[in-house]
This record gives sequence, C-alpha cells and structure tokens, in this order.
Amino acid sequence: MKNKGALLIIFITIFVDLVGFGIILPILPFYAETFGASATHIGLLAASFSLMQFIFAPFWGRLSDRVGRRPIIIMSLFFSSLALIFFGSAQNLTMLFAARIFAGIFMANFSAAQAYIADITTPEDRARGMGLVGAAFGLGFIFGPSIGGLLSSQPILASLESTFHALTSIDISGLLVGNPYRIPAYFAGFLAFANTLGAIKFLPESRKKEEIEAAKVEQRTRHSRIELMKKSILHPIVGLFVILYFLITLAFANLEATFALFTEHVHHYTSTDNGYLFAYIGVVIALVQGGLIGPLTHKYGEGRVLIAGLLIQGISFLFLPYTTTLASLLIVTGLLSAGNGLTNPTLQSLISRNTDKNKQGGVLGITQSFGSLARVIGPAWGGFFFDHIGVAAPYWSGGIMLLLCSWLAWFAAQNMRKILKET
Repeated sequence: MKNKGALLIIFITIFVDLVGFGIILPILPFYAETFGASATHIGLLAASFSLMQFIFAPFWGRLSDRVGRRPIIIMSLFFSSLALIFFGSAQNLTMLFAARIFAGIFMANFSAAQAYIADITTPEDRARGMGLVGAAFGLGFIFGPSIGGLLSSQPILASLESTFHALTSIDISGLLVGNPYRIPAYFAGFLAFANTLGAIKFLPESRKKEEIEAAKVEQRTRHSRIELMKKSILHPIVGLFVILYFLITLAFANLEATFALFTEHVHHYTSTDNGYLFAYIGVVIALVQGGLIGPLTHKYGEGRVLIAGLLIQGISFLFLPYTTTLASLLIVTGLLSAGNGLTNPTLQSLISRNTDKNKQGGVLGITQSFGSLARVIGPAWGGFFFDHIGVAAPYWSGGIMLLLCSWLAWFAAQNMRKILKET
C-alpha cells in the first residue's frame, strides 16, 4: 500500500457514513407509515433515493477528478447530515420524500471514495483496498440497523428522555410523542456532521495538483458525461465489467426486496429475527472483504476470484428457497454472502485498473450510477415474481442470471488478457 494511514482514515470515514445510512433502514417503513404511507409509497421512497444516486453519482465522481476527492467527500458528508436532520424533522409525507431525494443527491459520494482508494493503492493492491471499502460497508450495515432499532424502542427513548432532562432540565418529551423515529434520524444526522468534522481534520487529499489540472484540461476538451458513459460502456474491457456490475446488483436488489417476505413465509421470522440474520450476513461479508480478498487475488488473480464468487452466489440463490431449517438457511446465506464478498471488490478493482488515472472518479461514478439504476429495477422484478409466479421465482431467476454472469466474467477476463498481450 502506498499510504496506509490515508487508507485507514477513508475506511473510518466510509464506515461512519454507512452506520448513519444503516440507522435509517429499519425505521424508514414505520416512520413513513406514521404519515399515512402505503407499501407503494414506501417502495417509491426507496426508489427516489436510488434514482437520485443514478443521476448524481457520475457527476460527483467526475467533479472529484477535477477538484480533488477530499472536498467532494467532505461536502457530501455535510449535506448528508442536513438531509438526515431534515428527514427527522419531516411533518408530512411530502417532506419525507423531499428529504430522501435530497439525501440521494448528496449521499452519491461512494464513487469519490472508491476513486480515493484507487489513488492511494498500487494496481496490485487495488482489490485489497476495494475489499476494505466493502468491509466498511458490511460493518456499517451490522451496526447501523441495530442502533436504529434500539434508538426507536420506547424503553430506550424513555431512558434517553429522563437522562437528558436530568442533565439539562429541558423536557424533550414533545419530540417523541407519537413518533419515536425522529431520534434515530437526528442521531444519524449528528453522526454525519461529526464525520464531516473528522474528515476536515484528518482526511488528506489523494490527488496531486498536477493530476487535478490534467483532469480539468482533459474533461474540458474531450468528455461530457454522456460521452464518458458511452466510452465506458463501449470500452472492450471496462464496458463488460460495468455491465456485470449492473446485472449483479440487479440480482441482489431483487433478493433484498423479497428476502424478508421469504423468511416470513417459509421460516415465520419476525423483523427482529431478520435483523439478526442481516447482522450475520454483514459479518460474513466484512470478514471476506476485510481479510481474504488480498491473499486470494494475489494468489489466483482477480478474474478467477470474480468467477468463483459469481458461481458461489448463483448456486446459493438456487438453493435458498429450499432451506427449511435455521442451519440450512445459515449455510446458504453464509455462502451467498461470501460469494458477494469475493465479487464486489474484485469487480471494482478490475474496472479501476483498466481506467485512465484522470477518469477514475468519472468511470467509478458511472459504475455506481448503473448500480443505482439496478436498485430501482430490481425490487420491482423481485416483487412481481414473488407475487405472480411464486416464492422461489425471484431466487431461481436471480441464480440463473448470476450463473450467466460467471460466463460473462470469464469472457471479459479472457478479453482483457488478450488485449493486454496485444498492447
């Protein structure tokens, strides 16, 4: 690694950011219902957030190429804190939608963070660096939902209220009447603001001044966003990997949208049971991405690790609807999570390694944009298949797609080796 200190700082920054994001996940449906939201409204809330990320992720990524990663990450964290406070202060469903749209615009900073990793890692260590980002992502989704669930429970809120009153003599009970979901949102906003201050103090810029100037000149003279998107998709190596990222994210968005329904129908699990299950999945992903990616890619190469991860995921998808015991469910979801942990960082590394240094933010932003689009389409696909074809249909269709993706990954890896030999 070129800069282990900077890698640790960006790891902590992403982790804290995703804890704040994860806090909102378990409370969003219940909070929306307090304003009379239907299931359709709740689905549209999630889609509105992803749609904004689809639109803005490439913009923030390209802007980070021109002005540096640090100001974009800090700006995103600050406005995310405002969006979360606005979310907690919502008085009606319209304000709730506005808050999620605002959050989607400014939380589209993951591409800048990934480009930061690309800046401070060598090509040989790129997959390991991306794996640490994935580990931060997994850990954020372990702690975030747990904190959100705890802070929205009435006993915890009553304890917080009495403690705050004892310390300050200020009565905050009016904040909690009829809506206990504001406190987790405010806490997430506070966490994002603290993260902003931490990034201002500790996060160094990853790009040199001459690199930023070169990117400014190149973007002015050559590439609009549409041109960059077209060039990325038509690139003989990068285009295939971006398409793979879209398809893999699509399959997983389909799973995420229906998984709680599946465990309710087949295993009779409650939301609390699912919380423990998601924590287990997050632990597996964090362990794989934080500890195994580096050694595996160094030994076998990123292409082989990517193909293995896709095969493991595809087979796990096919077996998932036939798990009837807790043990079988843990084995299959553990394998599925391990496969996902192998796939995402190697794919991001392959995209980054085959992208020009001055286009890292833009291309990784386009990649995240396609991922956001998949998160808009995937839940609709999963819900339709679950309702109209059967409980197993989302997982069979997703599994078949992932197995086809393993063939596409093999083809892309072969194509990459062929082109690199010719050059």
